[in-house]
Amino acid sequence: MLLMEQAQAILEAQPFSKLVGAELELFEGGRCVISATMRDELRQHMGIAHGGVLATLADMALTFAGGAVLGPVITSELKINYIRPGNGDRLVARGEVVGHGRRQAVTRCEIYSVTDGEEKLCAAAQGTIVKIEG
Repeated sequence: MLLMEQAQAILEAQPFSKLVGAELELFEGGRCVISATMRDELRQHMGIAHGGVLATLADMALTFAGGAVLGPVITSELKINYIRPGNGDRLVARGEVVGHGRRQAVTRCEIYSVTDGEEKLCAAAQGTIVKIEG
């Protein structure tokens, strides 16, 4: 299992996470919360969060949730459903483990668009996370 300090160090070591502005807010017991402040570089041509940004936050939340119970992991598979545009000031991804064995976990994530403290669900994802052997 990973500890909060280890998870934070992993996030900070990823240049792409820095590019997105991802922040680890919670990491415990098979759950995590990762957020990012919206800025122009994360928007697509209609001014809403780019789908790739939502997918990136989902991937991070799914993988970190799995890592909370398995240790070092990578994403084997993920699926995302876009529900409504992410057009808030901040995006928040909440991941949790649905079930796990010794070598893999099934995780799910909901991503919210936040404006003035009001959250609106904008995407939902599920993934399979596998332990890195060696």
